[in-house]
Amino acid sequence: MSADPPAAEQLDVGRLRRIVLVVAILNLSYFFVEFVVALVAGSVSLLADSVDFLEDTAINLLIFLALGWPLARRAAMGKAMALVILGPAAVAGWEAVRRFSEPLAPDVVPVVLASLGAIAINGTCAGLLTSVRHRGGSLSRAAFLSARNDVLVNVAIIAMAGLTLWTDSGWPDLVLGCFIIMLALHAAYEVWEVSEEERLAAKALAGEEID
Repeated sequence: MSADPPAAEQLDVGRLRRIVLVVAILNLSYFFVEFVVALVAGSVSLLADSVDFLEDTAINLLIFLALGWPLARRAAMGKAMALVILGPAAVAGWEAVRRFSEPLAPDVVPVVLASLGAIAINGTCAGLLTSVRHRGGSLSRAAFLSARNDVLVNVAIIAMAGLTLWTDSGWPDLVLGCFIIMLALHAAYEVWEVSEEERLAAKALAGEEID
């Protein structure tokens, strides 16, 4: 006999909470690895990506806590998540501004090794979140978009390392910082749009209840 809708929904929420908790732990663990490597290698783009692991940790922990909230409150949290996504963009932008006067080429080998590890972590997280990205509204969408975009960023960092090795210039690292900012802005916009849809849905539902 099949479960009734409330039971099925509770099962989906429980599964989503378990997944985002695992994703949060993975992101927090790898943050320390990539942060240290970024400092040693002198890479602006890798440093920005390490901060992004903290952003993903925060998003998934907030999803873990916010699931089960009313639709309107969840929509508000989704907008907060859109603002959180902008954090790594601000860090990358600040570092880029500081380095523009004297761009130094990062150490390529540790950058590539750290990026390969980041691809493994982010790919795993994106795979875990793929099946539940529509279950938590704007919150789970925020987590999935962040993990998906992080894989693209890691691939771009490896390409940047190859270009740096060829040119012996710090400019590719700075240009990639701008690329990370663009991805963050786009992800934030998408999450904001979904959360706005949830807010309007909650408003419409409240109107129906009054009628």
